[in-house]
Amino acid sequence: MRHRADRHYGAIFAADPEAHPPDSTSQSGSHWFQRGSVWLHARWLKMASPRTITIVALSFALGLFFVFMGTIKLTPRLSKDAYSEMKRAYKSYAKALPGLKKIGISSVLLRKIIGSLEVGCGIVLTLVPGRPKDVANFLLLLVMLAVLFFHQLVGDPLKRYAHALVFGILLTCRLLIARQSDDRPEREDSREEQHINDQEKNKVKQS
Repeated sequence: MRHRADRHYGAIFAADPEAHPPDSTSQSGSHWFQRGSVWLHARWLKMASPRTITIVALSFALGLFFVFMGTIKLTPRLSKDAYSEMKRAYKSYAKALPGLKKIGISSVLLRKIIGSLEVGCGIVLTLVPGRPKDVANFLLLLVMLAVLFFHQLVGDPLKRYAHALVFGILLTCRLLIARQSDDRPEREDSREEQHINDQEKNKVKQS
């Protein structure tokens, strides 16, 4: 029953820091405050860690870049010259892949699909918290691989697709860092929990 109560009050504390805990002078209250301080410490370390800062910075920068690049593919409002260049490039990609036309995918449709994916995933990377960022990251990585394949298919020089190569590497780095940072707090929390339990056992033995 005590452990159930502890989990209950811990959930209340996580959801509402203003909530009133049990009396801190009681054994249950002291135990609850100890667990609450560990929870706050773990969350603070997670928020202030270099990995978290790196992920946030990469997500914001990559998101803005892909929103910009996707918009250029979809509309000439930002840059007429860049939009015309994108139309020309995707026409050459479609010609190099005659199988696309057989399944009803024209150069215009291909460009709009890639552009829409870049804009949508870029917005998710910039604004949406949590797991959706990793999904958007993975989709954009697939898009970059497809773009690199297109450039190689038509024989473009390196300077034409260097940006896709660089941003593909950045997307890979961000995804790897995000996966590592997801696993690390769980291990730290379990170690802290085990440490508290060991302290409680020692107190019981001493008493």
